[in-house]
Amino acid sequence: MINRFIIIVLDGFGIGELPDAKEYKDEGSNTLLGIYNNTKLNLPNMRKLGLYNIEGVSIKEKENSIIGCYGRAMEKSKGKNSPVGHLEIAGYVTEKPFTTYPQAFPQKMIEEFTKLANLRGILCNEVGSGTEILKRFGEEHIKTGFPIIYTSADSVFQIAAHEKVIPVGRLYEICQIARKILDKPEYNVGTVIARPFVGDNPSNYLRTYNRRDFEFKSFGKTMLDVIYKNKKSVIAIGKIEDLFCGRGITKVIRTRGNEDGIEKTIMEIKQNTKGIIFTNLVDFDTLYGHRNDVEGYAKALEYFDFKIPEIINNLKEDDCLIITADHGNDPSTPSTDHSREYIPILIYGNKIKRGINIQTRQSYADISATILDFFNYERLDYGISFKNLITN
Repeated sequence: MINRFIIIVLDGFGIGELPDAKEYKDEGSNTLLGIYNNTKLNLPNMRKLGLYNIEGVSIKEKENSIIGCYGRAMEKSKGKNSPVGHLEIAGYVTEKPFTTYPQAFPQKMIEEFTKLANLRGILCNEVGSGTEILKRFGEEHIKTGFPIIYTSADSVFQIAAHEKVIPVGRLYEICQIARKILDKPEYNVGTVIARPFVGDNPSNYLRTYNRRDFEFKSFGKTMLDVIYKNKKSVIAIGKIEDLFCGRGITKVIRTRGNEDGIEKTIMEIKQNTKGIIFTNLVDFDTLYGHRNDVEGYAKALEYFDFKIPEIINNLKEDDCLIITADHGNDPSTPSTDHSREYIPILIYGNKIKRGINIQTRQSYADISATILDFFNYERLDYGISFKNLITN
């Protein structure tokens, strides 16, 4: 019997374009292969878990003695970002896409936001890379005090502000006001993101880990709700609390990057809890994918891989580890946005079979369906369990 699942999401770690990638302008995206082909990527522990043996992965370094179960999953939801990816992992499929703003936000929306947030004005209102936008508008922001508003290929309303100009607490208040406005069907924005930064000039502006995501709250029941209802632990590490709007969570642990997230996950594994530990490692996406930093992404993957033996050695007899992702973010392509890709599923535990290929799953929601099947809890509307494939 398995009493606890540890789900670690490598944010933005896709393994190849989905059949509908063309609809998202993501043809040719393959985060894993893009990094592998451009660096000396060495992932011995994920390879042992079956990463390179997953269907569709064209890397020649196949593993003959796989210690885990492995496969990939397609995204059923409409979108390619963290909120819809995590919700689908947890059993809820977003069938109606959020609205994107490829020509920036309409003036009516900006005026309504500015008035309700009691702002004298805003800067930017463009589509682009956050780091480049800071370089262009950071100095003017510091002079005027106006927040920097921008979006991307995703349905996001991002608000950047220097921590000494608009204190973090006030920035969060502004974001909460924006969230209420953008919930309206006429706007239908998926995520409002607070993007605080520090630095003296454009050459050293640095976004901080005080980032917060304010999500659209009208989503259906998830695995977290079910486990919480059954009085088991739901431990949220990293930005999991934001992605699920704090719902169905018993303990929140904030992190300051991947290394901190890995250490705090190991600390929680050492505790005697039953239920799930749900971790998001955000740096793959924010620091490397969005910045087209192939070498940085490779080093971050190698560091996580290096920590896998420690994670495994701390698992209890009735634990099960699942390593997966929420979307792609190929740093080797010209795009700085997320990419519509398959995600890997690597599974390990003392009570889990070795070397089983769970093949291509039709939805990320198969992960939550499997977990709820192990717990013998109610089924959700989405997902097909692969419990019988990975256990006797």
